[in-house]
Amino acid sequence: MVSDNGTATRRAVLKGVGAGGLVGVAGCLGVEGGDEGGDGGTEGNGGGSTGTDGGTAGGGSSPDSIVFGQPAAQTGQWDFLQPGVSQATDAALQNINDAGGPLGTEVELVRRDTGVNPQEARTVVTQLIENDGASAILGLFSSEINPLWDFLQEQRTPVVTPWPGSTFLDTRGGDKGTPENLDDDEWVWRTVVGDTVHTAGNAKRTLDEGFETIGVINGNTEGERSYVEGFLAPYEAEGGSVAQRVEVGLGESSYQSALERLFGADFDAFLVSLPQESAITMLSDWADGGYGGQPVLSDTLGTQAVIDQVGDALNGAWAASPGQSGPNYDTFEQAFQNAGDAEVNAWSPPAWDAMHVVALAVERAGEATPEAIERNLGPVSGGEGMTVSTFAEGKEALANGEEVNFEGAATPTNFTQHGNVFGSVTISVAENGEFTEAEVIPAEEVRGFVEEGEY
Repeated sequence: MVSDNGTATRRAVLKGVGAGGLVGVAGCLGVEGGDEGGDGGTEGNGGGSTGTDGGTAGGGSSPDSIVFGQPAAQTGQWDFLQPGVSQATDAALQNINDAGGPLGTEVELVRRDTGVNPQEARTVVTQLIENDGASAILGLFSSEINPLWDFLQEQRTPVVTPWPGSTFLDTRGGDKGTPENLDDDEWVWRTVVGDTVHTAGNAKRTLDEGFETIGVINGNTEGERSYVEGFLAPYEAEGGSVAQRVEVGLGESSYQSALERLFGADFDAFLVSLPQESAITMLSDWADGGYGGQPVLSDTLGTQAVIDQVGDALNGAWAASPGQSGPNYDTFEQAFQNAGDAEVNAWSPPAWDAMHVVALAVERAGEATPEAIERNLGPVSGGEGMTVSTFAEGKEALANGEEVNFEGAATPTNFTQHGNVFGSVTISVAENGEFTEAEVIPAEEVRGFVEEGEY
């Protein structure tokens, strides 16, 4: 579905989305050739209609269009993760539109590339809202959200994203448990567990393995620092200590000097938090230099590309990532496999959940305005009402006058007052040329590492 240059091709999209998602195809085509502006992304949406014409779940008039916008990592250092997220989003789009769409109107998805660059993300979000008429944003990374926080608050458009792990969001975002009152809302929701959760799982695993002193090497960007801080809080609270921490720039041709500084201290294991390309360079230098030691990897490094490049020296290394143990993972997996040939990654199930919970919020609200969606995200996912796993089930229940509780593929999708979700943690270990799942730490065990009210 995604060509080598990271853009969706018409033929691939048609194969992946099928006839039921043709309206969404126009949005995908908007990114062809790297077009980040102009009218390309709005083809087929009636010139960027806001999709706010009313319409009710009870049979009133339907809006002319409903547009969701997706900032995407189609270029840049995280582009290898986007195919799995795009395919999950496209599968959810087809699922929703095949069921008749919210308020009887098909959803159009407009996807635009940000390269995970904050300034480009600001431009893309503005385009999605003002030019494309998006009533909800289904993306943005930590590295984009944190510096753009005030800007995103000013937009007053819900951002429901499968990406960010930043601890910055632990006590920011959501509706503060008052869905009808927008005055205290902070408009950002995430359907993936935060770093605080899966780094706590990683810290638990490290201590359980008897590694009580560690070295740390991390990149100098928000995401990499956040991962380390999320790891160290529970690790040190439970008795672990840091012997040495080295922060490095990204994209260096060699990390030998950084490794010399890191391994100048004594420790049992070392934590690596770097983007994939930089991590491969650093770990290759580590393997060539014969430094030894137990590598503990951040969530994005448990990939085949890393083990292929670094080789057998990585055997025994592990990565902790958000678990894929939501109550309805099987429903997602079948739809995902039918939608294309991308590989599932830790952010794919949360992408499916984000699309569904927003569509259900529109259906419950009876309108597709950003404010209506914001007011209804909590109620359709908060644990009250009939449990549903698909948009079709939710649409039927709402039409019958019932409340719904969407339970997702990644987690139960029970948003906290800060718009966060909680779930299990998967530990994957490198062995014989691949990462294999070695352990799933249940959510209730990780919960003990996270202070109540701090997430």
